Amino acid sequence: MALETLRTNRLRSGLTILGIVIGVSTVITISSVINGINIRVANWIDSLGTNVLWVYHMPLIGMRPTAEMLARRKVTLDDAEALASLPHVVATDAELDYIQGFRVGAVSARYNGKTISSTIFEGNTAGVADVTDIHLLEGRMFTDEEDKRHAHVCLLGRDTWEQLFDGQPAVGKQVNVETGLYTVIGVVDKQKQAFGSGKNPYDNVIFFPMGTFHNLHPEEVNLRVSVKYDDPKNKDLVEEEIRELMRIRRKVRVEKPDDFEIFSPEGLARLWGQLTSGLVLFMVAVSSVGLMVGGIGVMNIMLVSVTERTREIGVRKAIGATRRTLLTQFTTEAVTLCAVGGILGVTLGAVLTWIVHALPVGLPATLSTPWVLTGFGVSCAIGLLFGIYPAWKAATLDPIEALRYE
Repeated sequence: MALETLRTNRLRSGLTILGIVIGVSTVITISSVINGINIRVANWIDSLGTNVLWVYHMPLIGMRPTAEMLARRKVTLDDAEALASLPHVVATDAELDYIQGFRVGAVSARYNGKTISSTIFEGNTAGVADVTDIHLLEGRMFTDEEDKRHAHVCLLGRDTWEQLFDGQPAVGKQVNVETGLYTVIGVVDKQKQAFGSGKNPYDNVIFFPMGTFHNLHPEEVNLRVSVKYDDPKNKDLVEEEIRELMRIRRKVRVEKPDDFEIFSPEGLARLWGQLTSGLVLFMVAVSSVGLMVGGIGVMNIMLVSVTERTREIGVRKAIGATRRTLLTQFTTEAVTLCAVGGILGVTLGAVLTWIVHALPVGLPATLSTPWVLTGFGVSCAIGLLFGIYPAWKAATLDPIEALRYE
């Protein structure tokens, strides 16, 4: 009966469920984008290393540094070496970056007539291979001995290698970086990124031993230290040991707060969760408008349907139909109407998700099964909620008055 009613009034039914379709498709599209980015962020955080803590002189995420934080004494290589001696620490790596930017005419590196610009220069200690999830396409990492003697060696990021060498072997070749020649000893595979699916700026990178990097850019002093520890269950213990050692080394008085910051992958994930919670609230607010409009439309059209079928209701009551039968019939019609809207909304949301993902600079949208089920379930609930009153009105019609209705 419900599907027959839908087929009889296709245009009216379509316009009625338009709000449901918009609301559900909004839920599916936005939740797919959030889900895709969440997966990308989780993979990116994993690529930063497992069982890792980072030490820096000021907050990097979550807040704007104050003047006091900016003026703090920088973390040093000696700090990194001292942290490596802690009982549960497996390895440490110190890191510095120099980002050339997008200056017109700026060239980062040259090889055989080919050039590349806007390259990130990164200096690391030999411990980077033990701390960070780095995969090499060819070659090897630099050694501690090469770091100490400031050897003119480097590793190329994937995009840097492809642009300078056209995908040909690069190990053993020399590239011209700024004012010197540096021998390529390895090529790093593509690195994971948190957002987007386009070019990753950190694939256009040249890695140097820390000593070599200091010769290139001695002005860069904002050192970050990564600390890899042995077991996840020791995280709190290691963090406390790092805090105690750093306070001693930096001569922080007992009553004073830390003048450095310790970060963890869990902290990054927690911050991202706080950011996405705002997006979820926005999604719920936007979709709720469409669903409420759709629900009101369903109630309105069901009331019209009850009025149009008053005589039919009277005849059915006269031949023995109970209130429960009529209540069930009209409620089922309302739920079916909204369920169809939910199915169309899910379909439209899936199509929009595919379009967003397929765009050249598209977001990593991925359909979320829980949100698909939630969107469809809410659409059915809207039909039940807004269909109760019209169904109750039909069920309580006086049969004699209904049969007199023209």
